[in-house]
Amino acid sequence: MLAIFQAAGWPIWLLLIASIVATALIIERLMYLRRSRIIPKTLLDEVVRVYRSGSISADIVNKLESSSPLGVVLAAALRNVNAPRDVMKESIEEAGSSAAHTLERFLTTLGTIATLAPLMGLFGTVVGMIEIFGSTSAAGTNPAQLAHGISVALYNTGFGLAIAMPTLVFYRHFRALVDSFIIDMEQQAVKFVDIVHDSRK
Repeated sequence: MLAIFQAAGWPIWLLLIASIVATALIIERLMYLRRSRIIPKTLLDEVVRVYRSGSISADIVNKLESSSPLGVVLAAALRNVNAPRDVMKESIEEAGSSAAHTLERFLTTLGTIATLAPLMGLFGTVVGMIEIFGSTSAAGTNPAQLAHGISVALYNTGFGLAIAMPTLVFYRHFRALVDSFIIDMEQQAVKFVDIVHDSRK
């Protein structure tokens, strides 16, 4: 493996760093963006039960807020449970924006790596081409330098594409996942608002 990196020249180290960062971010997002962690199945039912029992306390709201992104949204609703519908919805929207920001964390970096990796590979290709042209002189062509230039050009192009393709797939997957979570959280929050205001009638 080290021989490949040596044959690919110094531009490959930039791609190696990008691949390590992308792998770390993908693993972190896979661990974090799980439905059971973002939108626990029974959370809405538990919040409705707490609301109907009338035992809403600051302790319960704080515990709910720290439990999950959906908990952040429902905690905002509980804090404004006696407010008019518009105020309650506005507080939910603000909490939802904050939760969405948390869900989207690192996705910009992942998308940047997916876009940048082929360009970094292309940069390595250009460096290799410069070495190829540098191997030609009036005295003739230096075969070792020519071979090294070709290695640098091809390895960097290959590595750039190999990093970009899976990173782009995961980036798109995470984006779709976050969008679906946000829609689910909105629906559950609206359901809770409806329950609260139906009980007031």
